[in-house]
Amino acid sequence: MYKEKKKNLIILIAFSAVFCTALGFGMAVSNKPEIETLSATDFSSETVVRTITDYTSNAVAETADEYEEYLDTTLVAKEENAAELTLTAFTVTEYENVAKMFASDTVNVRAGAGTDYDRIGKVAWGTEMDVTGVTDNGWFEVLYKDLIGYIRGDYMVDEMPGIPYLFVGDSRTVQMELAVGSTDKAYIAKIGEGYSYFKNTAIGQIPKYAGQGTVMIINFGVNDLSNASKYIKLVNSNIDAWENAGINVYYSSVTPVGSCSVSNAQIESFNAALQNGLDERVHWIDSYSYLMQTGYSTNDGLHYNKETYKNLYSYYMSVIGQQI
Repeated sequence: MYKEKKKNLIILIAFSAVFCTALGFGMAVSNKPEIETLSATDFSSETVVRTITDYTSNAVAETADEYEEYLDTTLVAKEENAAELTLTAFTVTEYENVAKMFASDTVNVRAGAGTDYDRIGKVAWGTEMDVTGVTDNGWFEVLYKDLIGYIRGDYMVDEMPGIPYLFVGDSRTVQMELAVGSTDKAYIAKIGEGYSYFKNTAIGQIPKYAGQGTVMIINFGVNDLSNASKYIKLVNSNIDAWENAGINVYYSSVTPVGSCSVSNAQIESFNAALQNGLDERVHWIDSYSYLMQTGYSTNDGLHYNKETYKNLYSYYMSVIGQQI
């Protein structure tokens, strides 16, 4: 297109030169009676020259704009081609038979074996996947909604993985579940319970949910603050088994109350005893201080509104994220 415009411009300039010469000649012989004299107001040389100049300028401007557009388009095409060339290169070793594997966490499914490829979807923890091959850079080729996708190898395991997060506690843990949901989380909790429930029921259920890589958050005590020493002994007697199973154990301090049957002074005493007495492999979450500093809302003095539970959950995750 640029060459055609350039050719047109040359023809136009040549035409204007010929036209101006002819016009000058006509004006020179205008005294001859057989030649009709043009009116200066109707068709002056100044008007003709200005018109041709304007047309020529517009044509040059139009040609320059289109050439600039052509360069821009060419540049974009080159950049896109360069981007395609920089995508991670990989080869796939196809399996003879489709294998079954599980997602060990919520993970992206991509169009190629690299994070520079487009994301075509996402699977949640525990999702069973049909695996058709493995790449030379550590990704698995999978079937995803009738498409071929790729998942990073460190997010795939051969057996159903332990739940990422397990919450064990009393009514406050029950209400935590109502506030934040159960996606990639499990709960062993019952309203109004304490040490006896923890020892006789919850301890036995933990292996059902928790396994390698599971983060377990325990939150008992508000219903029986006098049992601090029993909680310490029970947790410490199980920490070896939990650690051998690959479980990361956290104990969340009893959080503050409003006006109810217990006081914050009693809670502070309980928390201090547990923090000092628990095995060092049990990570302490000082959620009591967090809520005292940031504030909380409670209708009955003991339980919180949904926003407070969500804030508390976010605090849990921030502490866990710093320590993992």
